[in-house]
Amino acid sequence: MIAGIGVDVVDLARFERAIARTPGLVERLFAQGERDRPARSLAARFAAKEALIKALGGPGTVRWHDMEVVSDEHGNPEFSLRGTVAEVAASLGVARLHLSMSHDAGIATAFVVAEADAS
Repeated sequence: MIAGIGVDVVDLARFERAIARTPGLVERLFAQGERDRPARSLAARFAAKEALIKALGGPGTVRWHDMEVVSDEHGNPEFSLRGTVAEVAASLGVARLHLSMSHDAGIATAFVVAEADAS
């Protein structure tokens, strides 16, 4: 059963200007394991986090470091949740998260489906 869906799009040039203008932004938005990536990859991860927040109903209390985009054993993106985000997901009965990300033609995009077990 689908518990939520979220999508987000990030303008790559705007994102690159934002991280250049605000030196601490990367550290504030991304977990340690995400930071050492090119700007287009960070933009896709930012879109993924925004899409996840939307899929979970837009909770304003989540912490950016509590949702990390990691790769599975096949290189596919997935979320590692902890803290506030894990609590919100659990309260909604979310059992699985499906994530797709892409960057091309000056934008990064992400789509998230939050799936709950049917009960």
